Amino acid sequence: MNDQERMTDFICSEKKMSANYDIFASECVSVPLRDDYLRIFRQSHVTQTDLFKLAQAKGWYQVEQAPQSQISQTYTKFSNQQPS
Repeated sequence: MNDQERMTDFICSEKKMSANYDIFASECVSVPLRDDYLRIFRQSHVTQTDLFKLAQAKGWYQVEQAPQSQISQTYTKFSNQQPS
């Protein structure tokens, strides 16, 4: 396994763990335990961001910029769904 594959694996693992922490926190009856899950959840997002930035800096994770027309269209779609 090379460094790029390892980095991809790390990012995918963090995403999965973050999703699990979110579920655990939302279904937790104990407030202190829920708070712990939320703290770990937030840290997981920080770790994901750090991994993403590193992968992107190495050219391993390229993200295409969406065209402004698509951004505007999506914004309009979801802003129309806001409760009044």
